[in-house]
Amino acid sequence: MTLEILTADTLAPLRHGFFTRHGGASSGVFNGLNCGPGSSDLDEVVQINRARVAAAMNLKPTSLVSLRQVHSADVVQVERPFDRPPPADAMVTATPGIALAVLTADCQPVLFADTVAGVIGTAHAGWRGALDGVLEATLDAMEAIGADRDNIAAVIGPTISQRAYEVGPEFFETFIAENPDYSRFFAAGRDDRLMFDLPGFGLHRLRTAGVGHAEWTRHCTYSDPGRFFSYRRTTHAGEADYGRLISAIRL
Repeated sequence: MTLEILTADTLAPLRHGFFTRHGGASSGVFNGLNCGPGSSDLDEVVQINRARVAAAMNLKPTSLVSLRQVHSADVVQVERPFDRPPPADAMVTATPGIALAVLTADCQPVLFADTVAGVIGTAHAGWRGALDGVLEATLDAMEAIGADRDNIAAVIGPTISQRAYEVGPEFFETFIAENPDYSRFFAAGRDDRLMFDLPGFGLHRLRTAGVGHAEWTRHCTYSDPGRFFSYRRTTHAGEADYGRLISAIRL
């Protein structure tokens, strides 16, 4: 099976993609393109999958860089591939020949580009990171190396949608304590449960921060098991582990 790569016109002409699970070498619960070294999948198979992604980006595997993601708002400036991935959740670079990659399985993968200045970025934005400011921090870091915020396009890739993201009252209260207006990202669910709009919240944070353009591809990871891995779907199914999707961009 060949790789399936979702792209966005607003990031063109840069080589980029939100990769689905199609075209990978993993089997079992990881069936497909599992690119997560943190999973319990076989290391050599994960490396095969990542090499396929690197080839699609027209790079050697060592030039496909990712982080040890920790749900933070920390950003790393990349000038060369890492010897060891640092703990952070966003990257920026103005260096050609490096692909910045983000791993997700329901959280938001966000690809950023100022094609005029030649500056790119990526962010892993789950609810915690988005609330703590990882998206704004990525924009700040891009500006620090020459980007113009008005020229930056930010695209949110496949993520869990509101219809699949049920949360409890404590989760809601965490957001309301930050800003009462955030209630608009919640809809009523069953009993005391609510449904949270993660991509809607991400788009709001990006647009409020003044990004030039922000969009979501409108793919739900939970609702399409044939194409996407999902942590929450795996949890509901009682499976032992789950694959990680990869999204990448390069100059």
